[in-house]
Amino acid sequence: MRFRDRNEAGEQLAHALDRYRGQPGVVYALPRGGVPLGIAVARHLGMPLDLLIPRKIGHPFHPEYAICAVPEQGEPVCNPREAERLDPGWLDQAEARERAEARRRRQLYCTTPSPDVGGKLAIIVDDGIATGLTMRAAIRDARQRRPRHLVVAIPVAPGETAARLENEVDELVTLDIPEYYRGSVGAYYEDFEQVSDDAVIAMMASVHRAENPDVSRE
Repeated sequence: MRFRDRNEAGEQLAHALDRYRGQPGVVYALPRGGVPLGIAVARHLGMPLDLLIPRKIGHPFHPEYAICAVPEQGEPVCNPREAERLDPGWLDQAEARERAEARRRRQLYCTTPSPDVGGKLAIIVDDGIATGLTMRAAIRDARQRRPRHLVVAIPVAPGETAARLENEVDELVTLDIPEYYRGSVGAYYEDFEQVSDDAVIAMMASVHRAENPDVSRE
């Protein structure tokens, strides 16, 4: 399966979640790439949109290779074999740095308090996953908010990663689990242009205005 862009993937994912329309819940998008999909899902299901902002910690010599992921709330999720080889002091500094970046993004992207998901449905959305570390960190964060039912919804995932995530959530919804994963999420999109901070700010502001029309007219 190949998607034209994130908007198309979001629309397809939204329809795959049709059975949840009208239920009390919150859709959580992972910025930056998951935000267009989160918006499509939240609008289709009639739920508020919020963000979860896990941050990847890359290997000191190969920054693109994730060794841990830090949730906004809770302990990091790590590849234990890689993490145990690193200096604990370096890892602590990297964790503090990424938590600070998550706080910066929260302040930048979100102008309203997070909706309460306690006892409700939580749906975490991203544009795809590879190793799954950042998604697992997001799951850890979401669990602390005490939802009644936790769903992860993604367009594409490798089979091994999907199987691991299924053990950590109540339901995993995917559009495609290819037999041979192409190595990167972008390989499954015709247009996978990076989503900028400014784009996320604009999208979240639009969502806020739609969710709070009385406030936006003041």
